[in-house]
Parts: sequence; C-alpha cells; structure tokens
Amino acid sequence: MNTVSINQLSTLRWSFEEDAEAYQRHGFSGLGIYRPKLEDFGLDRAIELLAEFQLEPTSLSWIGGFTGSDGRPYTDAIADGMEAICDAEAIGVQTLIVLAGGRNSHTRNHARRTLCDALLELTRFAEAHGVNLAIEPFHRGCGDEWSFINDLKSTVEIIELIGCPTLGMVLDTYHLGFDRNVQQWLPDIIPHLHLVQLGDARYTPMGEMNRCLLGKGVVPIQHILRQLMEYNYEGPLEVELIGEDVEHIPYEKLLEHTHCYLEQSVGSVGSR
Repeated sequence: MNTVSINQLSTLRWSFEEDAEAYQRHGFSGLGIYRPKLEDFGLDRAIELLAEFQLEPTSLSWIGGFTGSDGRPYTDAIADGMEAICDAEAIGVQTLIVLAGGRNSHTRNHARRTLCDALLELTRFAEAHGVNLAIEPFHRGCGDEWSFINDLKSTVEIIELIGCPTLGMVLDTYHLGFDRNVQQWLPDIIPHLHLVQLGDARYTPMGEMNRCLLGKGVVPIQHILRQLMEYNYEGPLEVELIGEDVEHIPYEKLLEHTHCYLEQSVGSVGSR
C-alpha cells in the first residue's frame, strides 16, 4: 500500500498541529513536512505529534540553492543541508527534497558542476544518517528561480553520475505531467523514484505556480498513477496544492475533495 499524504504547503495558514489533526481526520496516512513549520513548532513536539496521530512523514522540503540563487554562499547551503539531514533522521523522514537552485548567471555547465559537488558531499552525509535525497525537477515555465533542472533526462544523468543509492528523484506531476515523454520514461525512473507528488493544473505552468484541485485540470494524473502501480511503485503519494486556483477554497473542503479523488483513483488503479 502506498502511503497517501498531504504536503503542509497545501494548508500553509494552519499550524503544524492543525495540519496533523485535520490530515488524520480526513483519512490521510502521511504528512509532507515544510521546514519553516517544523522550525516554528519544534522538532521534539513534531515527533510526538506525528506518533500521536499515526502519520508517516513522507518528505521534508527542502534543501538546495547551491548556486547562490537564493543569496546564500555555497558553504551555508551545504551546512543547511546537513542540518536538515539530521532533522530528517530524528523525525523519521526517509526523503529530503533537493532543489538545485537557479543558474544565477552561471553557465549551465558550471551550475551543474556546483550541484554535483554539493550532492557528492551531502549524499555521503545522508547515507551515514539513513536519509534519502531526492532531486525535484521544476517546469521551465515556473521554476527558473528554484531549479535549473527541468526534465527527467538531466535529472537521471545527475543521479547516475553521483552513483549513490540514497540519491533519487521526486516526480511531481504538476512539473512533469505535461511532458508526453514522462510516461515513456516511467519504467526507467522507477528505481530512482523516492517520492511522487501529485499536482494538477488547468494550463501549462507559466509564472507563479498555480495548481488546481486534482482532477479539475488537464494533467493525466490517473494514467500516470495507473502506470506507476503497473510498474510496482510502492513509495508515497504526496499531494501539493498551492496557487490562485485553490487559495480561496477552505482547507477542510480541499482535504475532503482530495481524499475522495484519491480514494477513487488509487482504488481503481490498485484493483486493475
């Protein structure tokens, strides 16, 4: 059974405690942790709360910015990554999401070398702490400031270059679901796949991220889910809902719709 969870970005205005209580009440078995919420709530309290509500922490978001695109020096980004790895180990999160960062006026080759240097250092540290790192590629239309890694091919190339089993990737259907080649790539990326994030949209990403309720957009989520199950993907399914199309929806209704959609979709996929 795949753990089905909600990323805390989906209910950004709620506290960590409100998230856990509502996610469990609406039938979700996991929670994707947003680091600022964890810092505000406290690591020890979060560990106790997740145990109380029997929620699996499916991811920790995020580390990266190694190219300096967020204003931090490289060494600070590495130190932050190591701190997050220790937090992930303590709370029992197996997957720590990595954002490459924007190119920041570097050449693409230089940005890639910088990312690989960081990953070589951090994967060794993560392996010693029993934590997986997962690169998340972003759609070009909305992700230049977050990541210069935009597609499956370049993501897999970096993973294979580093050659560490603890390094894999995140497949976010919002960022990658518009690419018709993704479904052809699925058999090849399953061994590298640490996390699937589900996101839908009414149109191709352009500018600010704008996700809609699952099933209300044009991303072929059900077909991707069916293929994942056919190729025996057993990792978490984590929903992330942010943007103008969902920000007016009360969180309770957002969670209710999401659970109903996934109960129907994952159930039908699993019965095939």
